[in-house]
Amino acid sequence: MSFFLRRLMFYVIALFFAATLNFILPRMMPGDPVTMMFANAMAHVSPEKIEAMKKLLGFVDGPLYQQYFSYLANIFTGNWGTSIKFYPLSVNELLGSAMGWSLFLTGTAIIISFCIGSTLGIFAAWRRGSNYDAFISPGMLVIQSVPSVVIAMLVMFIFAIGLEWFPTGNAYTPGTIPDWSSWDFYKDVAYHMVLPLVCATVTQIGGFLINMRNNMINLLNEDFITMAKAKGLSENRIVFNYAARNAMLPSVTALSMALGTAIGGQLIVEMIFNYPGLGTVLLNAIHARDYQVLQGQLLLMTLFMLFFNFMADLLIVFLDPRLRNGSR
Repeated sequence: MSFFLRRLMFYVIALFFAATLNFILPRMMPGDPVTMMFANAMAHVSPEKIEAMKKLLGFVDGPLYQQYFSYLANIFTGNWGTSIKFYPLSVNELLGSAMGWSLFLTGTAIIISFCIGSTLGIFAAWRRGSNYDAFISPGMLVIQSVPSVVIAMLVMFIFAIGLEWFPTGNAYTPGTIPDWSSWDFYKDVAYHMVLPLVCATVTQIGGFLINMRNNMINLLNEDFITMAKAKGLSENRIVFNYAARNAMLPSVTALSMALGTAIGGQLIVEMIFNYPGLGTVLLNAIHARDYQVLQGQLLLMTLFMLFFNFMADLLIVFLDPRLRNGSR
């Protein structure tokens, strides 16, 4: 129990510092977001109206510490403010509408890449030094090193523009009214998701492959693997029941960290395919100096990362009896 309390206290402190940093960073950006909003609209507005809009959006003049405590109070009451760029839409509504798309795309890509990469890494480690290992490991690292923008543009050019097998962008057919009770709408969403999903997946396989391969190689020299071979156990049983099962523990941490970043979306992929996820929202917020949205999204990303890391701690303790016994 003491282990869980220590970890929980660590994440609470980390959340506090992250929230504080989240408050400071947007305010270090040059420019006034409200004034910029009117400037972009080419509107001539009196200073009185600009000040009134600042108060309406929560940019009240006062000492920084008052703004900070007001910011903390709003976080815990669920009042994350109003978007400047998409006024009068609230930050909660804006992030809520985009979060589902990012989690669906990025979360699916991470899980698929984890399964593929871990499987390829298991066989690369078991057959290390073979032609398979010499090809698959460097090959996937080369693909991972290619910028996402290059892969996305290449995939779009070949399969969307050249072959015309898939649409060039959007989450569903433009003009369609989302109907989550319609099977045809789900098929339309899946059809539009294919190319972004491929791009988001292939760029992450290499990391999971190398991670699993290294973990496996370290374990293959352990005494319990030698004992399993001496007992005459089958190769498949040794690989999956002994080596891969133990090598999976560090990979769980890597998976949890990747899932924690899923809430941030795939910025480049979402931009190129005009996908309505949080990556696109974040980019628009940066350009518009939309403090409210920036703070809300960065806080949301922090919460997800801390949550999945905490879940990884619990899962590793559950999977590893040594840690479980030591935590009592």
